[in-house]
Amino acid sequence: MTILVSGATGFIGRRVLAYLLAEDYPCRSFGRHPAIGGPSFIGDLSDKSALVKACSGVESVFHCAGYAHAFSSQSDDDEGLYWKINFEGTQNLLRAAGASGVRRFVFLSSVKAMAEPGDSCVNEDFSGESQTAYGQSKLAAEEAVIDAGRHYGMHVVNLRLAMVYGAGGRGNLERMGRLVRKGVFPPLPETGNRRSLVHVDDVVSAMRLVAEDDRANGRTYIIASHEAPSGRQLFDALRAAQGLKPCGWAMPEGLFRLAGRAGDIIERMAGRRMPLDSEVVTRLLDSACYSPTRIEKELGWRARVPLTEGLREMLGV
Repeated sequence: MTILVSGATGFIGRRVLAYLLAEDYPCRSFGRHPAIGGPSFIGDLSDKSALVKACSGVESVFHCAGYAHAFSSQSDDDEGLYWKINFEGTQNLLRAAGASGVRRFVFLSSVKAMAEPGDSCVNEDFSGESQTAYGQSKLAAEEAVIDAGRHYGMHVVNLRLAMVYGAGGRGNLERMGRLVRKGVFPPLPETGNRRSLVHVDDVVSAMRLVAEDDRANGRTYIIASHEAPSGRQLFDALRAAQGLKPCGWAMPEGLFRLAGRAGDIIERMAGRRMPLDSEVVTRLLDSACYSPTRIEKELGWRARVPLTEGLREMLGV
């Protein structure tokens, strides 16, 4: 049965499409640019007629397309794009899928749809609301997915992804790895924080499972590894993965945070983002831990790629 992958030229979408092709699934892609392998339908998520054509004759949709921004500071245009692409675009695709008789729909959301967990390791029931425009757009899209499932009788699932890494990614961890290799990334202090992440291959395995398992219908799952390393542990693991000697010292935490506040001041004065500011420091030294226990208990899924192996794959070593 034909599977449609939206955003198939993006980091995760490419992996999903490659997996489907390797397993001989009949599949097609939808996006602004043609993908390699299988028929490609060109358009964006506001093009309702193109979405209907792409969904015609499709059994399942893996919705990987979306708009993300690396940091919370953004222009009004960014906030508008979050809502237009992540919510309205998802709603358009859901309507096209429902009208076309699509039976299964898997949406890639984010743990940012939830409130910040602080020092706790939280699950899907954690109370509070996201304080970012990106997270709010993802939560609204999740709600649209569940509503569409009820309205059209579709099997629908939301996957809240922790930080996804792997070869071909362009996220913060990949940039950190390159800077560590160059010897210009300062050695982080050990603060005991925990940062959830998941390898892209584990994301693909979760998508495949929830699409096929009827128990997943109408559910929302966190997708993360049980390995939630501290910033210092990530720094050490990135050095080890690249064959670098262990680093025996660390920049003091207080100095790191002071440098972040100095970066904030320079940003306000210069009107442009600095490599180090308070938000960057928070991501390095504070916790953001999310528990995948629900999907483990309900469906038996578990992240399989160890951190050391995943980092080597990401770095191509």
